Amino acid sequence: MGNLLYIIAVVLVIIWAISFFGGYASGGIIHILLVIAIIAILLRLIRGAA
Repeated sequence: MGNLLYIIAVVLVIIWAISFFGGYASGGIIHILLVIAIIAILLRLIRGAA
């Protein structure tokens, strides 16, 4: 389950970056998903380092 969350988080960050730098306004939902993705990545890194 942890690997799946990590993969989803990475995909969301990539989608956000493409839409951000491409100038496409994707709305507020992508930013909420981005925050969730960053939290998932940070939790993965913290748990992996511990």
